Amino acid sequence: MPSAESPVGAPVAPPPDPFAQVRTRGYVGLLVMAAVLGVPISAGAYGFLALVGALQSWTYTDLPKTLGFQGTPPWWPLPLLAVAGLLVGATIRYLPGTGGHKPAEGLSMTGAPKPLELPGILIAAVATLGLGAVLGPEAPLILLGGGVAVRVVRLLKPELPPRVDAVVGAAGSFAAVSTLLGSPITGAFLLMEVSGIGGPMLGIVLVPGLLAAGIGSLVFIGLDNWTGLGTYSLAIQDVPHANAPTGAEFGWALLIGLAAALAGTGIRWLALLLQPRVERHRIPATVLMGLTIAGLAIAYAQGSGKAATEVLYSGQNALGPLVAHSTDYTVGSLMLLIACKGLAYCVSLSAFRGGPIFPAMFLGVVGGIALSHLPGLQLTPAFAMGIGAMSVAMLKLPLTSVLLATLLLGTQGLTVMPLVIVTVVVSYVVTLRLSPAPTGDTRTGTRKDSAPA
Repeated sequence: MPSAESPVGAPVAPPPDPFAQVRTRGYVGLLVMAAVLGVPISAGAYGFLALVGALQSWTYTDLPKTLGFQGTPPWWPLPLLAVAGLLVGATIRYLPGTGGHKPAEGLSMTGAPKPLELPGILIAAVATLGLGAVLGPEAPLILLGGGVAVRVVRLLKPELPPRVDAVVGAAGSFAAVSTLLGSPITGAFLLMEVSGIGGPMLGIVLVPGLLAAGIGSLVFIGLDNWTGLGTYSLAIQDVPHANAPTGAEFGWALLIGLAAALAGTGIRWLALLLQPRVERHRIPATVLMGLTIAGLAIAYAQGSGKAATEVLYSGQNALGPLVAHSTDYTVGSLMLLIACKGLAYCVSLSAFRGGPIFPAMFLGVVGGIALSHLPGLQLTPAFAMGIGAMSVAMLKLPLTSVLLATLLLGTQGLTVMPLVIVTVVVSYVVTLRLSPAPTGDTRTGTRKDSAPA
């Protein structure tokens, strides 16, 4: 058969091989580099999470006793969140960068932050997460992991081409969140969807990242056993049994998806409404937002008789106990928790620095437990659908949202997966229909709050 020719008779050049880079010796070197980087970065991520956990316990429980109180006073969240607002506001105002992602604008991977921005990201994240604001650790870990990885490689091998930074930064981010979401696979899907990379380039970036995540998981497991501090990995123990889905539950999937889309859109709209007002007066406004979070936590504690900490913090560590003791909550107390936690989440998104995933999951679980009191809806499918629907409403990442809601439930996750898929699709489509097209520069590190505090 004659070979294909151009109109002038010259042979047509074969298309470029998109995987040629994978076959080079340099790519093997990248894999080795990713594996080596996975060890210190995952160990650093473990230390970051341990620091946040210790700070939460010390500031909320131990410090009041040290100061002479019999226990934690009901008003204690007020000074705690005021200090958090002061630290975060000052960090964003005076240190290079903007303290990391603006969480109201969603997760993003726009390249590793500059070295000068890393201290601000770390300080803002520790103050936010450790002192009670309603955000999670995934966004700062993504930035810190990627930034540290690129910085280390540039110090050791400054002659590497700039295009290597994307692969190295992604590997660092993979290692940092390797087991935070319960599984390296969930973290990998999160970063894949956030990055927006597709085609052959996805595989080129993904393989070193998966290798770094696998190494990071081993490091996390080893540190769990060695330190005895805990896993710091998302988990719900003793998930109640779920029967096969029913027709009524598929109807509930549609309703839960719609309700979550409306709730998530409302939370994001209010957070984006507050954000520019906070940025105009960064330090005093962030302190005010901290006091607002504290007031909501106190109101919930006084109105329900439960702990104020159920409103404070990301909700990651509270998911398991909430499911295990779901029968201890009345529908009224659950609705009050949704209202107070949801508003505190809005305020935190507008002013503080952290990730949006865990509070969204927590709200989904609370909403699902409340709805499980209605006919035709089991407890486990209810909160699984709530997790998936609220996650996709806040993240707009459908694959990650399905995995979060199913892998977290172990064997019960396979049973409820059809329901979760339906509710995630409904919530995703409705959320996109309700959301305006993105505008403006949301690149990490872009300063928009340059007005004096």
